[in-house]
Amino acid sequence: MKKLATTLVLLGLSASAFASTHKFNYDMPCTSLWPAVKDTLRNSGKYGIIGIDSTEMTASYNMGGNLMAKRINSLVLNTIATGCELQVQTAYSGLFTNDVGDLKKRVDDSIVKLKIAPPPASPATPAAPAASAPPAATAPPIPH
Repeated sequence: MKKLATTLVLLGLSASAFASTHKFNYDMPCTSLWPAVKDTLRNSGKYGIIGIDSTEMTASYNMGGNLMAKRINSLVLNTIATGCELQVQTAYSGLFTNDVGDLKKRVDDSIVKLKIAPPPASPATPAAPAASAPPAATAPPIPH
C-alpha cells in the first residue's frame, strides 16, 4: 500500500512538471488583441472552449483527442507597459504536440486576418487649419 501511495505521489508531481507558463508580448492594447484570441479559439476547429470571459480576457480550452489524450490549457491577457502580454498555461508540449506554439501562430494569423494594427507610436498631430481665402475685392461704384 505504501508503494502504491508513493507511486501516485510521484506520478502527480511528474505530471505537473510538464505544465508550464509561456508569455508573449504584443505591441497593442489587450482590447485589440482579444478579438484575435477569440477568433482563434472559436474558428480554428482545433480547440474545445471550456470557458471564455471577455471581461477578464481569459479562456480555458482543450486540445487533442483520438490517439492523444485531451489536454486542458488556459490563457489570460495582461496589460503591460509596452502593450499586451498573452500568457498561456499549457498542460503539455512534447514530442508530438506544441500546444503553445500552435496557439501563438494561430493568434498571429488571426491578427493579420482581422487586420488588427497596433496603435500609432504617438498621437497624430491635428492638421493645421486651412488658410482662409482673402476677402473678395469689392467693385468700385459705377458713376451715374
